[in-house]
Amino acid sequence: MRITAVTCVKNEGPFLLEWIAFNRIIGVTDFLFYSNDCSDATDRLLDRLQEHGVVAHLPNPATNRNYQMQALKASRRHPLVKRADWVWIADVDEFLNIHVGDHTLPALIDACGNPQAISVTFQFMANNGIEDFVDTPVITQFQHSHNPDIWGADTAIEVKSLVRRDFPTEYFGAHRPFHDDEKAKPKWTDGSGRQVPPPFRKAAGKRRIRAFPARDARRFATLNHYALRSLDSYLVKNDRGDVNREHRAFDDSYWRERNDPAYHDDSILRYVAPLQAEMARLMALDGVADLHAEAVALHKAKRDALLAQDSYQHMREQLRNAAPFSDAETAILKELAGA
Repeated sequence: MRITAVTCVKNEGPFLLEWIAFNRIIGVTDFLFYSNDCSDATDRLLDRLQEHGVVAHLPNPATNRNYQMQALKASRRHPLVKRADWVWIADVDEFLNIHVGDHTLPALIDACGNPQAISVTFQFMANNGIEDFVDTPVITQFQHSHNPDIWGADTAIEVKSLVRRDFPTEYFGAHRPFHDDEKAKPKWTDGSGRQVPPPFRKAAGKRRIRAFPARDARRFATLNHYALRSLDSYLVKNDRGDVNREHRAFDDSYWRERNDPAYHDDSILRYVAPLQAEMARLMALDGVADLHAEAVALHKAKRDALLAQDSYQHMREQLRNAAPFSDAETAILKELAGA
């Protein structure tokens, strides 16, 4: 079984080896990376891994700021995607935690009845007060999340999808595939092997639905999303997405929505021993360890440069002091307090 992971990256250098190693141990056989505007050795590390036959790496083909969608549309023409039995589209901060069999993708596919697509529901892993970036696997550091069935005030939670070769794909979306055949009724399950809701499954319409109720949807697999990581790394991530932060107000809603530590889940630690072994194998490849170390150093240097700015000092304090509640929950709490 050939399973190709497709992802887009910008300045993810310190986290690449963990993500690649993790996906290799769960059964991904091929990797297609698109990168753009990297300043932390991400692109050079991917180039070196490509020289060793570990990944394929291309510059993002986007002609505007819609980087991810243009890359995903281009990926369908790439040989690694065209010959794949399955395509897994995910980001470098997303880890598929499989609860069945030998905890691999083939085991998940078998448990779901070998459908044409599997959409696995996110679980947002909280920062939980971890401030310092350390060069150790992300999955070992963050083990708390929201209630799995409820994210803030939402019972419908986003997914990412594993897509079989014969799915009637018009194009890959970042969260789910789309098709244009109104008569098509693909066999498409959630992470518990249940058919996804009909409005989600039907042909693409004006509403690009990418979520459905999370209750009981993760019996076979959970998608751990480490969107925050450490406070250090979140500051760097924020700079990556907005180079004009110096003169803009900072909205902490993204952080607060994903920083609910109410639920403890360390089940992904089952992968730690094989992950460390696979990371060591990758590190042993000529030049890889040096480029990883450079990426780590550049990540820390970017953090230090940002914290030399008053705006980022204020941002750090704002995040340190932010309540672990979404806007919706905060409004309810205020209403109750005033009752």
